Amino acid sequence: MDVKEAIEKRRAYRAFGPAGITDGVIKELATAAQLTASCFNNQPWKFVFARSEASRARLHESLSKNNDWAKKASLIIAAFAKKENDCVIKEREYYLFDLGMAVSSLQLRATELGLVAHPIAGFDNEKARLALGIPEGNMVLTLINVGEKISDLSALTPQQAAGEDARPPRLALENIFSVDAYDEKLAVKPVH
Repeated sequence: MDVKEAIEKRRAYRAFGPAGITDGVIKELATAAQLTASCFNNQPWKFVFARSEASRARLHESLSKNNDWAKKASLIIAAFAKKENDCVIKEREYYLFDLGMAVSSLQLRATELGLVAHPIAGFDNEKARLALGIPEGNMVLTLINVGEKISDLSALTPQQAAGEDARPPRLALENIFSVDAYDEKLAVKPVH
């Protein structure tokens, strides 16, 4: 699979079945993140791979109500960083950007391995941090739920199940970029 195919295949599915999360799979995902570019090569990202049932159960306590589907994931990855570990150039704090790029690399590698890696924002940062013993001062930006896609949608809400078949709509290409100068067409807001 090439990068273009991985980008096109990557989806944030919610219907998970058990996946064999071996040490080798974890190393592959971590390596994809490790090789990501960062500001001055600071590599501010850190990850805790919650593979055991006990560590995943502790994280389940941090999930928002509509993220019960994530309890079916075979692996939950806490992705976090600390502002002081990356560039701060005037008003630009790069640690979240660099962490996001590392997560994207991890997602694409998971897709290539035949897995779904679905990052979520619906969780309590402090509860997740404490559940995994992550030191204070770190921002747990996302929990990435990893599993194999299945067709059984019974763990999903009706709205979530309806979204499993088709890729969510994207803004038209002309609404995400312009050439040489800002174009007002970029002001179009996404439809939810």
